[in-house]
Amino acid sequence: MTVDLQNLNAEAKDKSAIIENLFAEIGKSIIGQREIIEKTIIGLLTRGHILIEGVPGLAKTYIIKTLAAAVKATFRRIQFTPDLLPADITGTQIYNQKTGDFTPKKGPLFANFILSDEINRAPPKVQSALLEAMQERQVTIGDETYPLPEPFMVLATQNPIEQEGTYPLPEAQVDRFKQKLVITYPNKEEEKRIMKQQTAEELPVTKPVVDIKKLNSLRDFIYKIHADEKIRDYIIDIVFATRKPSDYGIKDLDVYIRYGASPRASIYLFEAARAHAFLQRRGFVIPEDVKAAVYDILRHRIILSYEAEAEGVKEEDIIRDILEAIEIP
Repeated sequence: MTVDLQNLNAEAKDKSAIIENLFAEIGKSIIGQREIIEKTIIGLLTRGHILIEGVPGLAKTYIIKTLAAAVKATFRRIQFTPDLLPADITGTQIYNQKTGDFTPKKGPLFANFILSDEINRAPPKVQSALLEAMQERQVTIGDETYPLPEPFMVLATQNPIEQEGTYPLPEAQVDRFKQKLVITYPNKEEEKRIMKQQTAEELPVTKPVVDIKKLNSLRDFIYKIHADEKIRDYIIDIVFATRKPSDYGIKDLDVYIRYGASPRASIYLFEAARAHAFLQRRGFVIPEDVKAAVYDILRHRIILSYEAEAEGVKEEDIIRDILEAIEIP
C-alpha cells in the first residue's frame, strides 16, 4: 500500500493548527511547563490516562483544569483520602420514600476530565474502582451499567516525598496509565512571572478553543500518521530490551531489572510516537518521536530489582542505556 506522504504532511500541518491554538490559550494561564502540557495533550489525543508525579505546588491541578476549559469539557477534582469509599467516586443508589424505588445518583467520575489528587492516599478498593472505570469506560451502579462521557481522561497525581499513610498502586494497576509524567520546578524567570500573575488583581480566564467534535476528528487523524516498518521494529526492540537486555548486548542491566515492560508498552509507545509526530506537524513518525515518548511510557513499566534500588539505579538510567544500545533505523 502506497502512502502519499506529501498530502498526509499537508493534512497534518492543517489540523495541527488547532493544537497550536490550544497551546496558545493554555499559555495565557500556565507559565512554562510546555513539555508537560504537550505530553498531556499526547495522552488526550491517544485516549490515554496519565499519572503525574511531583511535589505539591507545581500547578498540576491548574494545568489540568485549564486544559479542560480550553477543550470545552467538564472537569471534576477528587481528593483521595484514606476514608474514601468506591461509591464516593462511582455513585450509588438513593432510596425514594415516596415511590419506594432506588434512584441512581452518579458520582464525580461522570465528567470528561478527572483529576485524582494523591491517588495513593485512597485504599485499594477505591483505586480498583477508579482503574476499572478507566479500563472499561463505564460504571455499574446497582444493576445498571452507565457509559462514561467521551472524552474520558483520568489524570492522577502522586506525591513522591510523603509515603506515610499511603497505599502504593500495584504494578498491574500502574500499567493502566499510558504515561507517567514527572513535573519539576520552574526556572527563576518563570517563577517570577508566575508570582506576578498569581498576585495580580485578576487572573487570566481560559476560553474554549477546541470543542469535543474537533477533538475527536484529531484523535481519528492520529491513526493515519504513517510509521514505517523499521519504526515498528525499533519500538519492539526497545521494549524487548527491557525484558532481555543481554540479547541486545547490555548484560549489565540483567541484574537491575526484575520485570520488563508489558506488550501494552509497545502499543502505547507506538501511539504516543504518532501523536508526537502530529504535534511536530508531520504526517509520519521518525525515531526522534519514539525517543521523545519512551521515558513517559516505560518509566512505570520497568520493575527494578533490589540490586538496582541498593545501588541507586533509576528507571530513567535503564531506558537511557537501552536507547544507546539499540540501533536507530
